[in-house]
Amino acid sequence: MPKLPESCLLNKLDQMLQTDRLFLVPTTLPMLEAIVAEDWPAFSSLLGGVDLAEGWTHFPEALVWMRDYAREHTTDMGWWNYLVIHRHDVRLIGTCGYKGAPGPDGAVEIGYEIADAYQRRGFATEAAKKLLEHAFTFEAVKAVTAHTLAEENASCKVLRKLGFEFTGEHVDIEDGKIWSWRCERDANKSPTQPSH
Repeated sequence: MPKLPESCLLNKLDQMLQTDRLFLVPTTLPMLEAIVAEDWPAFSSLLGGVDLAEGWTHFPEALVWMRDYAREHTTDMGWWNYLVIHRHDVRLIGTCGYKGAPGPDGAVEIGYEIADAYQRRGFATEAAKKLLEHAFTFEAVKAVTAHTLAEENASCKVLRKLGFEFTGEHVDIEDGKIWSWRCERDANKSPTQPSH
């Protein structure tokens, strides 16, 4: 499997998470600044020349919000966004991460997205599994949650594979109807189906 160039910033990030096929690289404020400015050469340079897959993000507006939040909350970056780098292709193929630190109930929410050309190959499952495992290394985390659109889709399958249980349907002010999912630290890992 190819190694990243020695000059690559990724080699210096001690908070990077790794799977067999992916590097999950913590997003930094300079990276977010370059993304929002659509300065792709600078962004790629910050990653040591990593290639960018077409459509690596489906939610660019979320990255604007993250940049603004990161400017004010630098200590929260550990419970934040990661860039999903395909190890073999040395290419950015998506994002994943936590939507903030664990709440008072010990729950932390995850999210993920993968470029269309890399979908249906298990990369979303691999990234989400690593986030789940990483979250549970912290005693304060009692559960991991996620939200999907209120319909059967690939994301629902990912969550079921990882032992998440469907917990209900809600209306989100921005997204409309969504389904909520939860995986408890000590839960039985048998997947469940949402009831309609």
